[in-house]
Amino acid sequence: MEKTIAINAGSSTLKFKLFEMPEEKVISSGTVDRIGIPGSNFTIKTTDGKKVEIDQPIKNHEEAVNLLLKELLKLDIIKDYSEITGVGHRVVAGGEIFQDSALIDDKVLKQIEDLKEYAPLHNPANATGIRAFKKVLPDITSVAVFDTSFHETLPEKNYLYSIPYEYYEKYGARKYGAHGTSHQYVAGRAAKMMGKPLEELKIITLHLGAGSSITAIKDGKSFDTSMGFTPLAGITMATRSGDVDASLVVYLMQKLNITNPEDILTILNKKSGLLGLSGMSPDLRDIIDAAEKGEHRAQMAIDIFVNNIVKYIGSYATEMGGLDGIVFTAGIGENSVPMREKITSKLGIFNVKLDQALNEKRGERFISAEDSAVQVMVIPTDEELAIARDVEKFKKMGD
Repeated sequence: MEKTIAINAGSSTLKFKLFEMPEEKVISSGTVDRIGIPGSNFTIKTTDGKKVEIDQPIKNHEEAVNLLLKELLKLDIIKDYSEITGVGHRVVAGGEIFQDSALIDDKVLKQIEDLKEYAPLHNPANATGIRAFKKVLPDITSVAVFDTSFHETLPEKNYLYSIPYEYYEKYGARKYGAHGTSHQYVAGRAAKMMGKPLEELKIITLHLGAGSSITAIKDGKSFDTSMGFTPLAGITMATRSGDVDASLVVYLMQKLNITNPEDILTILNKKSGLLGLSGMSPDLRDIIDAAEKGEHRAQMAIDIFVNNIVKYIGSYATEMGGLDGIVFTAGIGENSVPMREKITSKLGIFNVKLDQALNEKRGERFISAEDSAVQVMVIPTDEELAIARDVEKFKKMGD
């Protein structure tokens, strides 16, 4: 049975899901954490649902890939490496070069690395994961699936910034968005749940996790999205600031005596957002607990997060000229009952009504009341399945 592995490589992590294709059956999944950092850990789920954890030093992504493949054999998940006939890699930034997924060769890999300015936290890690797999499994179908590809349909009025146009022409200074694979997947699922073609619906998808983004989907395409030139823009996130006045960045550089732009970007990317506002944690669960105990800054962080989301929903619904559905997905969107309640409670102007009992259940479902003018859904994202499907397309093209 042919198998395809979907890979999401971060700077110090490597997540995977192994599928039997084309049946789309998940046979294993897991995560390598703290690569190159003390306390490295590998967790893998076997075909019978058993979880195996390994604590050992893992110096780099190549070691992580070798350990992953070795454990797949050892746990009898695969009999031989030849069973894995395709690998799909999530890549955050494709710029204007990659309007769709791409078969990875040396040229494509170099282009991914050259696009690191568009996603400085993500693309270098994505490229490292690709190199590690190519070294261990050099002959299998290797595909890059870009977070930005789905947003290539944005109209000019939604992707251009109000700066001299020549900067777009010369340097590609424009909005690219992110999380496109997730937004596209859950929008497709939403259309099936609603029983209508996606092309006939106006949907807003809320990918709310450590990184969060909101996308307006009209005529079956991405119409507007909250992340910008990089995944730093948009709403308040776990450690990312989201939208800030550019003049404030310059002002803070002067006040903090910062001369290296990377230092201010580190503050905006890693020390801001919910962490910066609350002063305690980037994890919304911790912040909700603190707010319930009367911690003012925790409550303030929650209020700002919710307000950011509601403003984008209102803006996008107006832009599209209506709203048929709202989808919650990703870690916070799928799992946080109180946050879904707080967000939807602010949408009375659109006659959005929540069913409290449905909101407290789990899994893919509607959570809106029967008399809600807008259908609200929780749909667990499956970026890995979307990636595996793209790999299958390329494998068929090569047959």
